[in-house]
Amino acid sequence: MGISEGGCLCGQIRYQVHGAPDWVTVCFCTFCQRATGGPQMTEPIFGIDAFEVTRGTPKVYTHISGGSGKEVYVHFCPECGTKTHLTFDRWKDRMGVYSGTFDDPGWFDLTPENTKFIFLDEAARGTLVPAGFNTFAEHAATPDGTPLEPDVLSEVLHIRRKG
Repeated sequence: MGISEGGCLCGQIRYQVHGAPDWVTVCFCTFCQRATGGPQMTEPIFGIDAFEVTRGTPKVYTHISGGSGKEVYVHFCPECGTKTHLTFDRWKDRMGVYSGTFDDPGWFDLTPENTKFIFLDEAARGTLVPAGFNTFAEHAATPDGTPLEPDVLSEVLHIRRKG
């Protein structure tokens, strides 16, 4: 795969990534819901060296993760406020991109081999999770980074919470 580009709403911040994501996380936690204004965030994860800001200088908001207790750095446009990417205290060699900020938000694949669905315990009513994918009630790793065992759904999960 080549280069994929993206940026903020006003165009002040532009970035590019080189190659395919190492994996894709679809997260339903409250932080991701608030950060995107939607029911989840689809976040392709790349090695830190695969990402480059090509225009502008994002501001950074430091957030303490409710899931890990570690710092998450939210990079955003100082002009329009669009969040473009995340870096992590917990994984200094990795970063994630807010997928909706890519020029083509659907350029990468979401497959059972490369995608995990996390924080299903916080998913909004009406959420559908496809069968065959790795899922986690909360995070996919312990706070020290030890991977947890996934639950692989045998059929589509439809979240039905009482309002």
